[in-house]
Amino acid sequence: MTAEAAPRLGGARAWFVWSLAALAFGYAFFQRVAPSVMVPDLMREFGIGGAVLGTLSALYFYPYVALQIPLGALLDHYGARLLLTIALAAAALGSLVFGFAESVYAAYLGRALIGAGSAVGFLGSLALAGKWFPPHRFAFMAGLAMFLAMICGMLGQAPFALFIGAFGWRTGLFALAGFAAVLAAAAFLFVRDTPGDGGRGAAVKPAGGARIWRDLLRALGSWEVWRIALVAAALSGPMLTLGGLWGPPYLMRAYGLERPEAAFLVSLMLLGWAFGAPFAGWLAAIVGRLKFLLMIGSGLLTLALAPLVLVSDLPLWLTVVLLVIIGGSGASMTSGFALVKQRTHEDIHGAATGIVNALTVGSGALLQPIVGLVLDRLWDGTMAEGSRVYLASDYRTGFAVILATSVLGLIFAVALPKEHHS
Repeated sequence: MTAEAAPRLGGARAWFVWSLAALAFGYAFFQRVAPSVMVPDLMREFGIGGAVLGTLSALYFYPYVALQIPLGALLDHYGARLLLTIALAAAALGSLVFGFAESVYAAYLGRALIGAGSAVGFLGSLALAGKWFPPHRFAFMAGLAMFLAMICGMLGQAPFALFIGAFGWRTGLFALAGFAAVLAAAAFLFVRDTPGDGGRGAAVKPAGGARIWRDLLRALGSWEVWRIALVAAALSGPMLTLGGLWGPPYLMRAYGLERPEAAFLVSLMLLGWAFGAPFAGWLAAIVGRLKFLLMIGSGLLTLALAPLVLVSDLPLWLTVVLLVIIGGSGASMTSGFALVKQRTHEDIHGAATGIVNALTVGSGALLQPIVGLVLDRLWDGTMAEGSRVYLASDYRTGFAVILATSVLGLIFAVALPKEHHS
């Protein structure tokens, strides 16, 4: 077999191609957490409360989640280049619509377009990692993509809060639109679906609609895939809910912090995830016990959430430590992607990965508005500068919902089938 027929995996070009998809995922995560530093601005601008704001933020997740399963199959058949280009263009358009919105309904539309346009980044990075790198590097590359996403998420906290304070939330969204447009052009020009694809980014596995639907149904019918996905969702939900929306306003209320400081401290949770994800991927490659890693991560997550929810008047330093542990332990969900790839046929890897990613992101879509609804039910009518003010105890009551999902995730992790070792 010639070198052309079997291109060398890895290398500088592989890293460059993969990094564009990973950067698209980083952009998606920036957009995912950005509303957390716009809370008072959006409440004041649109005259809304916690439940509506939670819905506005979560509208990113609804199309994102709905697209994950079909996108997984489409990536198997049509490749990452085309889908990344289209998705990033949609994200740019959504940012513009949101930035120009004069009503909450226009903001809904923009946020939903952003979610749809963000849907390809992580799956695209996994698809390209599977084609451009050796199989044993897959879990590490998944963790590395998460690392980059968390760094971008941190940029979406305190630095973005400072930017918004200086230039306004609308200008921030216009800047995000421009970045997505540039990244879409880069994906079209430089991404190739396989190392042997020298020119057009041709489909990885061309097939008709019947084949795609058959693979989708096979993945959807696997209870094993759904069980792994539920564990991964419980691991990611706390970070998406606290880091994506309700963490900064809670710290502002509980500890009297200013918005940039609160956003910075919450971003440390993302830092914990940033280092925990590649570490979990590296550990998975070393020990190979993926179920065990999911169990340990679920246990640590539950232990860290419990005092945050159940104990009032925690010192600030301890709250920050718990947030970092929540991020680091939640990052073990990356082992779920490696486990589902290990336990499914290669024909449905994309669809199965899409199911796992759909539920992990869907946890944020579910929990963000539920916490907002709890806050609205407990609200005592206090207003400040046009936005609702909730008590610290109200936030902790809302966070009890997150703790409950973490406990369920631990139960599901323990119940996963035993791994077989040679």
